[in-house]
Amino acid sequence: MHKLLFNKKQTKYCKYCLYGKLLELSGEVFCKKRGFVDPHSKCGKYKYDPMKREPNVKNLNTTYKKDDFIL
Repeated sequence: MHKLLFNKKQTKYCKYCLYGKLLELSGEVFCKKRGFVDPHSKCGKYKYDPMKREPNVKNLNTTYKKDDFIL
């Protein structure tokens, strides 16, 4: 589990930083350290926040039949 949350090869973007707050309307990030920045920029103060990562969505089969639910 530790490898999934703290991957060393993970891209360092301000939108995943502990100090950044993504602004929905403008698409920019407000950083406590640097002010308004691009969401795909990074700086030396970067600290990863795993709660800001968006999970990958898997495509589910939505073409179910009535027979699929019969035991």
